[in-house]
Amino acid sequence: MSRRVVRQSKFRHVFGQPVKADQMYEDIRVSKVTCDSSFCAVNPKFVAIIVESGGGGAFIVLPLAKTGRVDKNHPLVTGHTAPVLDIDWCPHNDNVIASASEDTTVMVWQIPDYVPVRNITEPVVTLEGHSKRVGIISWHPTARNVLLSAGCDNLVILWNVGTGEMLLVLEDMHTDLIYNVGWNRNGSLLVTTCKDKKVRIIDPRKQQVVAEKAKPHDSARPIRAIFMADGKIFTTGFSKMSERQLGLWDLENFEEPIALQEMDTSNGVLLPFYDPDSSIVYLCGKGDSSIRYFEITDEAPYVHYLNTYSSKEPQRGMGFMPKRGLDVSKCEIARFFKLHERKCEPIVMTVPRKSDLFQEDLYPDTPGPEPALEADEWLSGKDAEPVLISLRDGYVPVKNRELKVVKKNILDNKPPPGPRRGHSICDPDISQPALEEVLEEIRALKETVQAQEKRISDLENKLCHFTNGTD
Repeated sequence: MSRRVVRQSKFRHVFGQPVKADQMYEDIRVSKVTCDSSFCAVNPKFVAIIVESGGGGAFIVLPLAKTGRVDKNHPLVTGHTAPVLDIDWCPHNDNVIASASEDTTVMVWQIPDYVPVRNITEPVVTLEGHSKRVGIISWHPTARNVLLSAGCDNLVILWNVGTGEMLLVLEDMHTDLIYNVGWNRNGSLLVTTCKDKKVRIIDPRKQQVVAEKAKPHDSARPIRAIFMADGKIFTTGFSKMSERQLGLWDLENFEEPIALQEMDTSNGVLLPFYDPDSSIVYLCGKGDSSIRYFEITDEAPYVHYLNTYSSKEPQRGMGFMPKRGLDVSKCEIARFFKLHERKCEPIVMTVPRKSDLFQEDLYPDTPGPEPALEADEWLSGKDAEPVLISLRDGYVPVKNRELKVVKKNILDNKPPPGPRRGHSICDPDISQPALEEVLEEIRALKETVQAQEKRISDLENKLCHFTNGTD
């Protein structure tokens, strides 16, 4: 009798486990907006979740350690005038997050390390350029302050957040609604999926489509596409018979898939989350109660099913922790933040190992928080791979670094004004030193208010510990 040879893989036994009840984030009114965004963004310091809010749009930001019941008066981030549709943490600054909204704007926020007392209402910068709602945002993986946004006006805009300027506008490329946009590993190319049933590979700096594939999945239902580390494209979509499919494509021969697999007949769009270090793709369907995961290799059949994490409750959205936020001492290779209707539940994916030593084969050097390029270097045509760090001693998040926005002075471009009429604020009676004095006083007041907020927050936390201790 011939024995079936089992494929060797260190990830064959990866298993998922939810955290204990007291490690969840409870009493959060998760947004009910119907869009295929993941509604949740996490990094080694914070978890951010788009929430329901009366009048305008908001999201909540919680320090990772602040588990348990969330106070109903916990401050929100509330600058948008219509629902927030997408949020994304900056990969190079754990205190900076961008949000996209139905109000057509993108806002970038600085989140303090302490919990503020009041809602955060003032973004560091507001990016205005779309004419319809903005459903997608994504930071450049290696260049500092470069942010992409895609709107229902079928435009993709690239911004320099450090100056508040548009760098590039990709127009006349998409004939219909854009479903998703993803960068390749060094940020030199984009992959997009669109309602016109095409997957496009775009060189944003040349502003041209370098490859495209019509109907990678036969159905007209939404498609998702992401880059693999080696430049291949992974897609999810639906067959003619409305079965959910996954596909793997090589740009050298974009006509035929390397792999195409049917999965099931559920309705939800499959959101792919990819870990290039382990070459595992995790598929989470909105409305599903499971996470399926696959290993991508160079041998046929290329996409190898590993396992499924199943639970009873359907997911409203999902956050995916960057590798540097994982606990290497527990052989954790992924952590998801599953959104329910009223809570957020972390799910930990682990490779079972007997040894307590650092598992080098599970944790190759991974992208760290340092950018490899400045925005203008990237724009001028330079490319650079991510700056890698070792996780041998675990990753310690750095202290809050302020995002400085240096706007170009628009007055420099304007013609000098004509003769003055009446009094203006620039009256010569107000001397320059007096103006400086007023500005200095405002600065000092702002610092005092911030210091007091931090103090109140610290006292509240101490009170919390005290009351928890007496329970």
